[in-house]
Amino acid sequence: MQQRRRFKQTQSLEERLADEAQRLRLQADVLAPGPDREVILKKARQAETGAHMSEWLRSSELQPPK
Repeated sequence: MQQRRRFKQTQSLEERLADEAQRLRLQADVLAPGPDREVILKKARQAETGAHMSEWLRSSELQPPK
């Protein structure tokens, strides 16, 4: 049986997603308007949304249904 590689994350998921969104936005800034740029901007928005959703799910205000 093959052992699975495991990585210890040094940053939280929210930080990694925010960094990825920032990297993608910088990459999109150097591209001319067009379909390639739009794809990269869409990925950046998805990463930002994922970071916000993860923060929301971890928040103390979120309560399970009673």
